Amino acid sequence: MGNKLYVGGLPYSVTEGQLEEIFSKHGSVLSAHVISDKFSGKSRGFGFVEMASSEEAKRAIEALNGTDLEGRTLIVNEARPQERRQGPGRDRW
Repeated sequence: MGNKLYVGGLPYSVTEGQLEEIFSKHGSVLSAHVISDKFSGKSRGFGFVEMASSEEAKRAIEALNGTDLEGRTLIVNEARPQERRQGPGRDRW
């Protein structure tokens, strides 16, 4: 198991600092990022957290997956590698 986690179901008001604080109760957080829309700058409701070890990542998943945060249910699991996106103009060069 890796130590990078996907966090879905985030309230749109959650900041990266709050995300780090939530996960730091379960181990050392190396980074916490809330993904935002590139045009509006508003949160897209998900993010990624990198823990210091796979054991801490597993502990965070067990503790936080399915829990409630500001009325929304968190989805926490191991992040999958980013897939290459297909679409018009993406393979031109």
